[in-house]
Amino acid sequence: MASSTGQSHPLTLSVHNEYARLRAVLLGTAEKNGPIPFAENCYDPSSHAHVLAGTYPTESDMQIEMAAVMAVFQKYDVEVYRPTVIQNCNQIFARDIAFVIDDKMIRSNILPDRAQEFEALESLLSQINSEQLIILPDDCHVEGGDVILCDDYIFIGVYSGLDYPEFITARTNLQAAEAIQNLFPEKTVKTFELRKSNTNPLENALHLDCCFQPLGNGNALIHAQGFLNTDDYKWLLDFFGTNHVFQATKQEMSQMNCNVFSISENVVISEQNFTRLNTWLEAKGYTVEKVPYAEISKQGGLLRCSTLPLKRD
Repeated sequence: MASSTGQSHPLTLSVHNEYARLRAVLLGTAEKNGPIPFAENCYDPSSHAHVLAGTYPTESDMQIEMAAVMAVFQKYDVEVYRPTVIQNCNQIFARDIAFVIDDKMIRSNILPDRAQEFEALESLLSQINSEQLIILPDDCHVEGGDVILCDDYIFIGVYSGLDYPEFITARTNLQAAEAIQNLFPEKTVKTFELRKSNTNPLENALHLDCCFQPLGNGNALIHAQGFLNTDDYKWLLDFFGTNHVFQATKQEMSQMNCNVFSISENVVISEQNFTRLNTWLEAKGYTVEKVPYAEISKQGGLLRCSTLPLKRD
């Protein structure tokens, strides 16, 4: 793995929210992605549905889409790191395997089958002070898509039902949220119970960033039905204000409209086909960098899922 500049130097981690000016990021890779998986081996209902329908994305199409995102990062002079490529391994969704809060990188406790994805970050990890890498206890299940930073708040998507073990789509538990609160006592951790389905992408919020994301200038993207508790949705609506919220439909949520990625308070990378969302963003004054990402979205993730911010202003 190399940065876009080809330089190797100690990396200062610094991420406090989702929208401050991005300086360094880990972008996943679609190289050597492997064959189309068997339906029974899929980790999410969207991938499962596309495998059965014969519309699962090709490696070449996904590489083209990731190259478009890379070009946007280069346009804005963002330092880009990539994982070491593993043969026959899906390494697109970098957000799943780790996340940064303030100056700490927390290793996700991910599905056991995906442990090698973190090992592919060895080159990046060698540039980080070992004291800044946090490994949570084994009973703390968490993935980066469920952890959203909003300055003094850490929003965490969880599932706490007794049937948690039955959902391959349940990725983060209350034990992880408690551990993160203990690590950052000066911040307020607020949890949100997410709606889960192993089979229906319209009824499944795989991660919190599939149904909610804050943007710069006090706006947010929200899909109400992604939350099991109506009070959680109403809390977010009150927190941001109704006039500052884009309310995604069930279809838009499943297509990953909430999973855009901010380069700064005023610049957002979005999928080129998200017409209603992109029109709303531009009306709010954002510069929208539109990229093709519809093929990658078939795997139940989009732009935030495939990026791991390492340094923001």
